[in-house]
Amino acid sequence: MNQVDVTIIGGGPCGLFAAFYAGLRGMSARIIDSLPELGGQLTALYPEKYVYDVAGFPKVLAKDLAKGFIEQGLQFGAELVLEDTASELVRVGEGYEIRTLAGKMLPTKTLVISAGAGAFQPTKIGIPREDEFHESGVYYGVRDKSRFKGKRLAIVGGGDSAFDWCMNLEDIAGSISLIHRRDVFRAHEESVSKVKNSSVNMKLWYAVKELHGNGVLSGVTLEHTQTKETERLDCDAVIVNIGFKSSLGPIKTWGLEIEKNQIRVNQNYETNLPGVFAIGDVCTFPGKLKLIATGAGEAATAVCFAKTMIDPAAKLFPGHSSEMDLGAPDPAHSTE
Repeated sequence: MNQVDVTIIGGGPCGLFAAFYAGLRGMSARIIDSLPELGGQLTALYPEKYVYDVAGFPKVLAKDLAKGFIEQGLQFGAELVLEDTASELVRVGEGYEIRTLAGKMLPTKTLVISAGAGAFQPTKIGIPREDEFHESGVYYGVRDKSRFKGKRLAIVGGGDSAFDWCMNLEDIAGSISLIHRRDVFRAHEESVSKVKNSSVNMKLWYAVKELHGNGVLSGVTLEHTQTKETERLDCDAVIVNIGFKSSLGPIKTWGLEIEKNQIRVNQNYETNLPGVFAIGDVCTFPGKLKLIATGAGEAATAVCFAKTMIDPAAKLFPGHSSEMDLGAPDPAHSTE
């Protein structure tokens, strides 16, 4: 395939904004993602969830936010390689060749890794019959809120996802019980306060030990984590929000400096490999914040430094988009 100026690994919000900014800078771009659709976790894990911490949106559904990122990211014609995984990175001349599991060989001048947490799988409770009830009573995400209309829900977890779903589903579900093995939470204080003052039944110091039902879920057995006493809770669905197991996969073999499953970068988001940048949740540096809002800034910065590597005469800062004609890409360089 043709060589592009920048290849972006990961089609989530940060990767899509990197593709947009590359187009703004007159750079050809290619996005590689192992998922069948763009949007990253916004579309794969919680499309029906509201996101509150993106600049300019008091609140926005994840699927709608993803739609905006996709429309923005593809407007300059970035190439897409979906349902394929970047497996090898080979230095070729001044650039690289990315080889995929499907056998594609994709030449690129620079690379921006925006792989989020990497390949991820939900953490299971680890109890009998859990796989039997998967998608027929046990769920690890919510892709369609209407599925839970009028249902008796048990939401397991003590982090932001568990509390967010309590708030998002309160007006839809028949009832909600929040099950958490202690009384300390990882969620934002405001979310905890809202749920405590809602109709949600908080079952603290409990863990799910058994699932009951014939074909579909009818209830669970809860065990008190301190007294070991048990009780039955009748419910139609259990939503498990106890985290994800993630891995960088083949990226770990590329010779990058890895720290706790994240790629170390400098202030320009450059890795230890020349012309290879990392942004978003996949990268780490002092003071790192894992937010879509900050990730977008990382994307723009990394792309601008990639631009100056390809064309040393180009300006690092292209100016504000309000001063540009987006119908005409950024010239190769500016003489100002």
